[in-house]
Amino acid sequence: MPASRPTRVLFICSGNTARSQMAQVLLEHHGGDRFEVRSAGLEPGTLHPLTVQVLQEPGLPTVHLAPKGTTPLLGQHFTHVITVCGRAETNCPIFPFALRRESWPFQDPAAAPGNEAQRLAVFRQVRDQIEGRVQAWVAAQS
Repeated sequence: MPASRPTRVLFICSGNTARSQMAQVLLEHHGGDRFEVRSAGLEPGTLHPLTVQVLQEPGLPTVHLAPKGTTPLLGQHFTHVITVCGRAETNCPIFPFALRRESWPFQDPAAAPGNEAQRLAVFRQVRDQIEGRVQAWVAAQS
């Protein structure tokens, strides 16, 4: 019997610099080969260095991460399109070949005030929140 194709998931946030990148890496980690995961931003910026740091702390790979826009993905088939911020939910383009669309709004860690240690704490908190949501979502997909 041939192996089933992985479920295709796209995470979208405003800049693809923090939250959607975290969600991508965490789903790749917790979902394994069951999922083919992408992330994109409405207006892609520069990958935030604290995003990379908090993903590398537990040993997650980050070398493949780079901010991308949503336009090149519009014609692709995704089982799930998941927005991870309110702005992306409000302004998300229509993905005509997506079967399901969900919203998981998280605080923008890049907008956190304070010194480096305080901002790093917010990045870790958001990473942990996304990880909890990803783990529960993966369990529900079984």
